[in-house]
Amino acid sequence: MAYDGDGRGGLLSAGGILSIIVGVCEIIFGGLVAVVMKLSLPLWDQLFPLLPGFEGGVGGDFGIGGHLIIAVIIGIVIAVLGIIAVIGGISAVRRRSFGLSLAGAICALLPINPLGLLAVIFVSLGKREFGAIEE
Repeated sequence: MAYDGDGRGGLLSAGGILSIIVGVCEIIFGGLVAVVMKLSLPLWDQLFPLLPGFEGGVGGDFGIGGHLIIAVIIGIVIAVLGIIAVIGGISAVRRRSFGLSLAGAICALLPINPLGLLAVIFVSLGKREFGAIEE
């Protein structure tokens, strides 16, 4: 494996950077989903009062409002996974904790992201570099 001047391999750094990139995208996407759905939740009754299937409408028992709450929860979960992925990516770039780095890469993988898969592979292949720290 090719190392640069300070003894670092490229795989671990690449895995950490990929984990950080995917994590930031997850934070943005999950946050937007959660905020947009949370802000639009009170508007459903006012915009569509007579349509069946909406809370407060004709068929209010099986309304879409419950699905919006689930969408808010899913957005929050994706944002939390993104935060863990960013923290794990920083840990991988700094070569601090293999477990945290791998957990961050797995959190980058969970929304079925090809870059997350590459992050898991690169962090796993760079495991030897965590033992090579000489401070």
